[in-house]
Amino acid sequence: MHDARDLNIQQEIIPFFDFTLNSFSRQALGKLMDTPLESPERIRERQQVLKGFISNAELLREYTYSRTDFYEVKRLLTESSVNKLSYSDRFRLLISENERMALKARFIQLVTLFHKLDSWYISRIRKDVFPDAYRTELKLLRDFLQQFNLPFYDRLILDNRFRNRHVARLSEMVSQLQAAGEIDLFYNRLAAFEALLSISQGIIKHGFAFPEISFNELIINELYYPQVKNPVKNNFSGIRNVTLLTGPNMSGKSTCLKSISLCIWLAHIGSAVPAASARIPFFDSILISINHSDDIVNGYSHFMQEVLRVKSVLNEAIDGRRCFAVFDELFKGTNPEDAVEISAASIVGMTKLSNAVFIISTHLHLLNKMNEIEAGDIFTCCLGCEIDSERPVFSYKLKEGWSDLKIGTLLFKQEGLYQLLASVNG
Repeated sequence: MHDARDLNIQQEIIPFFDFTLNSFSRQALGKLMDTPLESPERIRERQQVLKGFISNAELLREYTYSRTDFYEVKRLLTESSVNKLSYSDRFRLLISENERMALKARFIQLVTLFHKLDSWYISRIRKDVFPDAYRTELKLLRDFLQQFNLPFYDRLILDNRFRNRHVARLSEMVSQLQAAGEIDLFYNRLAAFEALLSISQGIIKHGFAFPEISFNELIINELYYPQVKNPVKNNFSGIRNVTLLTGPNMSGKSTCLKSISLCIWLAHIGSAVPAASARIPFFDSILISINHSDDIVNGYSHFMQEVLRVKSVLNEAIDGRRCFAVFDELFKGTNPEDAVEISAASIVGMTKLSNAVFIISTHLHLLNKMNEIEAGDIFTCCLGCEIDSERPVFSYKLKEGWSDLKIGTLLFKQEGLYQLLASVNG
């Protein structure tokens, strides 16, 4: 089970990687970003594919074409599936010269677009830098394009010798390819190619680093959340399988959790991560619980949703699956007494599941008295904050230890609410 809805991948993360030129490639990009790979081997293979694109960055930096031509050509190649007559039959039966000229113009678009894709990009890519499986994909992509004898037809077009008989010949070829299902296969491969290219361009632009996929070591150096302008970078090490994160309001706990979670998620789709370096283990299950809201449709409060999520990930870990789970202010939705009791019970149980990693932020300061913390079975860290002239000063730096600092009343006073309430009360 994977649940990373709270990372808001589509709206917040994909824009860092989206350099696609059409809606089909953008859809393929979204699927890649939403789908963790199923094994360390597949992750390493995806990394090698993306590194292959990066090795070809100088060639592919200017990868582009007319979006209008792309959509027109795709419509030309796929519309025969809803017509009973083949292209060549329809071409012979066309009465209007205007219709013939329009069809001819569309095939000129096809030759021009495909010839550019093949001669400018696909044929010139260094294929030796890709793993074997993806070299095969690149070969199949080019094999499809070469069926059209593109240099021949491109020369005819340039010499103004592209005639109706050439249109009829290409029309028949398109009908055969459509009947064999090769058109759809080509566009799926092209969309995947452009989605992977797009991810590689995002990696280059933002300077992300490929993590090493380790057996059980979780270390991320200089991690940050890419949406934050001028972010403070932090180092995180999963010294124990349970980490408790503390810090006052506004100290950056949620952003820190999202930064770590994003690195885990991106690593599992085979991408580079927003960090200087990282060693990240493979997880069968990733659960990110950060945003606090009720599930009105199913009638679940935020608290009940958390209970169900904790139950789900515990069951998976008990069954032997390698799990990564993040909870922001676990059990915040219930009263403090219950929250302390059930949080402590949950955390103690989590420490027994060595095949899982749990990172939990909390405001429950009584948890610091747990025997497991004193025994070193739980790793504690906090985000720095100091009080200067009755004002909180946040460093956003992650450090080992526990923070008991409370600034709620300071923030309340800072915003003038005591004075406002005094005026209301007369």
